[in-house]
Amino acid sequence: MKKILGIEFGSTRIKSVLINEYGTVLSKGSHEWENTIIDGYWSYSLDSIEKGLQASYADLSKNYQEKYNESLTEISAIGISAMMHGYMPFDENYNLLVPFRTWRNTNAEKASSELTELFEFHVPIRWSVSHYYQAVLNGEKHVKDVRYLNTLEGYVHYRLTNERVIGIGEASGMFPIKDRGYHPEMISKFENLLKEKGVSVSFADMLPKILVAGECAGYLTEEGAKFLDPMGNLKPGAVFCAPEGDAETGMVATNCIAKRSANVSAGTSAFLMAVLEKPLESYYKEIDVIATPTGHPVAMVHVNNFGSEITALANFFEEIITLFGGNADRNELFSTLYKIPLEADADCGGLVGYNFISPEPIVNVKKGIPMIIRSEKCKLSVANLMKMQIYSSLGALAMGCKILDKENVKIDRVCAHGGFFKTPDFTGGAMSAAIGAPITLTKTASEGGAYGIALLALFSLRKETSLEDFLDNIFEGAEISTVSATDFEKKSFDGFMQKYEKGLSVEKVAEEIYGNASKIKENGF
Repeated sequence: MKKILGIEFGSTRIKSVLINEYGTVLSKGSHEWENTIIDGYWSYSLDSIEKGLQASYADLSKNYQEKYNESLTEISAIGISAMMHGYMPFDENYNLLVPFRTWRNTNAEKASSELTELFEFHVPIRWSVSHYYQAVLNGEKHVKDVRYLNTLEGYVHYRLTNERVIGIGEASGMFPIKDRGYHPEMISKFENLLKEKGVSVSFADMLPKILVAGECAGYLTEEGAKFLDPMGNLKPGAVFCAPEGDAETGMVATNCIAKRSANVSAGTSAFLMAVLEKPLESYYKEIDVIATPTGHPVAMVHVNNFGSEITALANFFEEIITLFGGNADRNELFSTLYKIPLEADADCGGLVGYNFISPEPIVNVKKGIPMIIRSEKCKLSVANLMKMQIYSSLGALAMGCKILDKENVKIDRVCAHGGFFKTPDFTGGAMSAAIGAPITLTKTASEGGAYGIALLALFSLRKETSLEDFLDNIFEGAEISTVSATDFEKKSFDGFMQKYEKGLSVEKVAEEIYGNASKIKENGF
C-alpha cells in the first residue's frame, strides 16, 4: 500500500493527512499555532515553523502507529501547502533576511497601487511582489541583500528537498503569470522600475521555478527526513509534488478545478474562487486573478477577516462556563454555537456588527475595529448574537461576489470546505445566501488543503490522464450534500446586508477614533 502525505500550514493549525493510492484517509495529525507581531508585522518565526511541522507530523505518526500497530517509516509521495503568498526574502546563502511577513499584513498598499497602475492588472497587497516593492519604497536595509524570494510552503519544500520550486497556482500570487511562466512583459517593466529605484539585481532570478500539477518537484533528502522527523524513523526518497497555496489545494480538495466550477473556503480568512471560461473584461481591486494547479485562470474574492471573531466569542462563552464550574468540550461548543442561530430572530434581533480585527481592503477598511452595534430596542440573546456574528463574517465576501455577477461569470457548482462547514445546519444556508448559489459539501471537505495537497502528491505518482479526470475518479461515489438558502434565509441575510453596508461608515469613524494606538495613548483614553 502506498502512503501519501499532505501537510498544510494554516493560519491557526498545521494539519497533516496521510492517504493511500485511492485517496482514502489513513491518519491525521495537527498542531495549533498563532501568528504574532514581530518587528511590526504579522509573522511566524522559523523556530515555530520547524517545531510546528515536526509536531504535526509526530501527531500523525503516533495516530498511524496506534491504528495500524506499526511505525510510519516509508512514504511514497509528499506535498506541502500553506497560507497564500506572503514575503520571505533570502540572501545568496539562503539566510532569511527579515521575519516571514504573512498575507495578513496590509502595509504594501502604496506598492500594490503603483504596480497595478504599471501593469494595468490588479496586484493585491498581500502578493509577494507587493511586499518586496514596498520594502524597496521604504528603503529597508535588507533589500540590497535579497537574492531569492519564496513563500512559506516553498521554504518548507526547499528544506525537505533542496529544490527551489513553486506550484503555478501559488506562483500566480507571487507575480502575475502568462503561459505557465512569470509574465515576461510585466517582469521587464518591473525590473526597469527597480533600476530607477537603485535596485540592479534581476528580479526574475529571485523567483522560484514554476511547476504545474503532475511534474516532479524533487525528493525527500536525508536532511529533509530528519527535519520532518527528528526521531529518525522516516526514510528519505519520497517524491514531491510542487508546493501550492491553500487556495489551490482547497480547489483540489473539493474537486473544483474545471471551468465554471468554484469553491469557497472559510477559516481565519475566507475566499471564493471561480475558474474562468474567459478573462475578465476589467480588473478590480476586489478581485485577484490567479491560477489553478494546472494553470487555468481563476477569479478570487478574498477577505482577510472571517472566523477570528467567532472564535473570540467561543472563548468568551467557554470562560463563562468555566467560571460556573463547567468544562466545555471545544468541538461541542462550536457545534452548539453554529446551530443556535437557527433559533434567532429573522433580523438578528436588530443587531449589526463588524468582524474586522485587521484591515479589509475589499470594503476599504484600513485598520479594523471589531464592533457590535445595538439600540435599546434590540433583543440581545446568544442566538441573535451568533447569527449576527456569522452574517458579519460573510458581509465583505458577499460584497465582493457582486462583481462576479457584474462580469457575468458562469458557475455551475460551488463546493465548500473548512471548519465553518463541519456543522452546516445554519452556516451552509448562510453561505449560500451570501454568495447567491447553492453549495456542495463533501465528506472530505473538512480536511481542507492538507487533503488537497496530498491528492496533488498522489497525482504526481500516478502520471496518468488529466488532473480533472484524476479527481473525478477519486471523488466518484463520494458522500456529498447540497445546501441551498431558503427564501427566508435569503431575505434575512439581505436585510442584514442593507444595515451592514450603511453601517460601514460607523466602522470607519471608529477606526479614526480608536484605530491608532499611539493617538489613543496621547489623548488619555
